[in-house]
Amino acid sequence: MDCIFCQIASGKIPSDTVYQDEEVIAFRDINPRAPVHILVIPKRHIPSLDQLTEDELPVIAHMVGVANQLAKREGIADKGYRLAINCGTEGGQLVPHLHLHLLGGRRLSGQLG
Repeated sequence: MDCIFCQIASGKIPSDTVYQDEEVIAFRDINPRAPVHILVIPKRHIPSLDQLTEDELPVIAHMVGVANQLAKREGIADKGYRLAINCGTEGGQLVPHLHLHLLGGRRLSGQLG
């Protein structure tokens, strides 16, 4: 596949990997928007959040669990962090492979609620 995230997940493209298991891989974003900016992606190609099947829903819970563990390990859990999943081009999704952003390490602007 020419999906860049699939190539990262398979090891064909190197990344600054911070976590990996059978289902997901997490790596530092090459264009960080915060001091801590980690992407958590499923190893299996899922184009976007709106294309998840019923059987694939548990991957989201696993991605969130991994992000929470990484927030603790990165030292940002106590002060706070943001988890974001963009869906589709108008939602800001740049790579057509489901991914979760873990952002923190400073006060984040654009509070949503």
